[in-house]
Amino acid sequence: MGSDEAAGGAPWLWGYHAVEAALRNPVRKIQRLVATEEAAAELESLLGDASSIEPQIVPRDAIAKLLPPGAVHQGVALLAKPLAPWLLEDVIRHLGTRERAIVVALDQVTDPHNIGAILRSAAAFGAAAVILPDRNAPEVSGTLAKSASGAVEHVPLVRVVNLARALDQLKKAGFWSVGLAGEADATLASHKLGGRVCLVLGSEGDGLRRLTRESCDLMARLPTQGPVASLNVSNAAAIALYELVRAD
Repeated sequence: MGSDEAAGGAPWLWGYHAVEAALRNPVRKIQRLVATEEAAAELESLLGDASSIEPQIVPRDAIAKLLPPGAVHQGVALLAKPLAPWLLEDVIRHLGTRERAIVVALDQVTDPHNIGAILRSAAAFGAAAVILPDRNAPEVSGTLAKSASGAVEHVPLVRVVNLARALDQLKKAGFWSVGLAGEADATLASHKLGGRVCLVLGSEGDGLRRLTRESCDLMARLPTQGPVASLNVSNAAAIALYELVRAD
């Protein structure tokens, strides 16, 4: 069986959405594209002349041998160099004078499926970036990219040494940081947040660390009412992003 990475640290990406988005990304350096005949025909119909690399036609089981066990590759995979990293300063500079912006900060969220799903929601709701502490955060693997469904090509994933300092840096750039916690007194919608907002989410087990909480301007909760009060962090992120966008 293969792995998420080939020699040299280049990640394998798989699945139609992840592969199509990577092929459409002009800054993504593609090294190899493998596909079944059916998947290659589907990609050609989706991309037209947008792809500059010809797929190597291989049987489905040959693709499976290149990837981690259980990878749902849909008959297509590509080997690509990692995207250049973004710094928080880059994101702030890229926003320029925009009055309205949303970024997402994750505290101790380490599962690549969750991070990928959060990136997907961030792309859907127009978030400018997703921020992760560098320590214990997973690399942008094929697993993460598959869960992100192409969003890794569109939403900058920013790694920071110290999340509390990053929130302070965002505050200086005009952002309000709001931490999501089930025990908070007020709902997210009741804060009526506008302007620049950083949505801060913690792991499902431990939630936000003390220093992260202290770095937030506000704490808020989602208005859950049923017998199960907690949500998967990626689901909570999607609902919270919807609330923030709806507030506009």
